Amino acid sequence: MREIFRRFARNRPALVGVAVVVGADPDDTALPDGWVGSAVVVESGKVVGMFTERDYARKVVLQGRSSKTTSVGELETTNVLYVSPDDSIENCMAIMTDKRLRHLPVMDQGKLVGLISIGDLVKDIITEQKFIIEQLQHYITGDRG
Repeated sequence: MREIFRRFARNRPALVGVAVVVGADPDDTALPDGWVGSAVVVESGKVVGMFTERDYARKVVLQGRSSKTTSVGELETTNVLYVSPDDSIENCMAIMTDKRLRHLPVMDQGKLVGLISIGDLVKDIITEQKFIIEQLQHYITGDRG
């Protein structure tokens, strides 16, 4: 996972994959400025929750609430699962699949360093598989090209 993190962060230091790390305060109203589908809720420098488009759909839209008067703190998921840059892609995928998550915060030594999406992981797996297939094809055909 550290390699995928490096690759994404190299050209976009504020990004990991395509997800912007948006900090939201629990007192902010939904939706925070810069909304991208998943926000890490930070209070006094500490990760205290996640607020996702699913939270918005289920807890605002379906319950007939107003996003202008409902705070993120009322909607956020407070049991935040996270990974580290040292976690394997397979472990990240297992967590996301098992818990039905689309985004995971990336924490390094207690500090939020990014946000990884399931799309980022799938893209990386596909790229790796294409590389392996090409190498096997070259091996089979004897093409060292």
